[in-house]
Amino acid sequence: MSIVANWSYPTAIKMGSGRIKELADACKSLGMKKPLLITDRGLASMAITQGALDILAEGGLGRAIFADVDPNPNDINLEAGIKAFRDGGHDGVVAFGGGSGLDLAKCVAFMVGQTRPVWDFEDIGDWWTRASIEGIAPIVAVPTTAGTGSEVGRASVITNSKTHVKKIIYHPKFLPGVVICDPELTVGMPKSITAGTGMDALAHCLEAYSSPFYHPMSQGIALEGMRLVKEYLPRAFHDGTDIEARTHMMSAAAMGAVSFQKGLGAIHAISHPIGAIYNTHHGMTNAVVMPAVLRFNRAAIEGKIASAAAYLGIEGGFDGFYNWVLKLRAELGVPETLGALGLDKSRIDEMSAMAIEDPSAGGNPVKMTLENTKALYEDCF
Repeated sequence: MSIVANWSYPTAIKMGSGRIKELADACKSLGMKKPLLITDRGLASMAITQGALDILAEGGLGRAIFADVDPNPNDINLEAGIKAFRDGGHDGVVAFGGGSGLDLAKCVAFMVGQTRPVWDFEDIGDWWTRASIEGIAPIVAVPTTAGTGSEVGRASVITNSKTHVKKIIYHPKFLPGVVICDPELTVGMPKSITAGTGMDALAHCLEAYSSPFYHPMSQGIALEGMRLVKEYLPRAFHDGTDIEARTHMMSAAAMGAVSFQKGLGAIHAISHPIGAIYNTHHGMTNAVVMPAVLRFNRAAIEGKIASAAAYLGIEGGFDGFYNWVLKLRAELGVPETLGALGLDKSRIDEMSAMAIEDPSAGGNPVKMTLENTKALYEDCF
């Protein structure tokens, strides 16, 4: 079944196979004449990236790329990206890749218009209002994975290279003007990345759904996002060329990011410090800690999860849902514990202190304290 759609929520989204061909037109629609394509090192030389550059060049928009981006992008990458943008005289950004490439690209587009340091725009209170709107560059986002949903996000996660703490930088203008979701770009993803990114989408939907905050729109989107993951992630994992499954997973990723406006929780709060210290894959880390967090939150979410299970066609309420998560993890080859992921227990105290300060912690249904967070980390081992 071929799926093609144009959505205007939460921004203009062009969904469907082959739609990367519309990249140059999308850039022109936002007034770009000389865009800079920003991606990560791993993608720079790949055929899908070179193909995107060909489309820009054929459209008369030049062929400029910046790819000095780490798996967990940091302020050093950001400074280099801003310099490349200014030195090249660019007027827009094509954010191309997985979460790291998209996050850095969006932040470059934002920061080329600012004079203050990036940390002044952390997602705290109304700090975003400090920004100068004038110089922010337009963004076209092209995801090549189905996980973070950064293509429809209004924030970027940037690691402070000195403290190794991940900071969420926020501004409404981070939301790209046009998104191209072409499932053909995700066909070449390695199985482990399909699994990790897909579990990231599930974590976003699950945590948003479980968050105690009030946002019924996000609640509905999160629920349907979980259903899409349940139906289509195993298919995409076992057959990477299954375009129908790949399309639905791109939708699930975008839905996860839209829904977590309602809040995230302990899965993200405890996986962010792990990623910052050990440089693990974010989605895979989320997948490893998910069952422990479900146990941690059980008393507060049991009824809610039972309702979700019923919608997903899972019998047995909370226990049925929990067992489905375990089975899905096993099917996707997710390590069972943080020890199996290659971590040791030596830094639990440090990570616990970071976790309770993480912005995601506030959305957890059970209040996170230093004591219960240490116990949660122990449980993850």
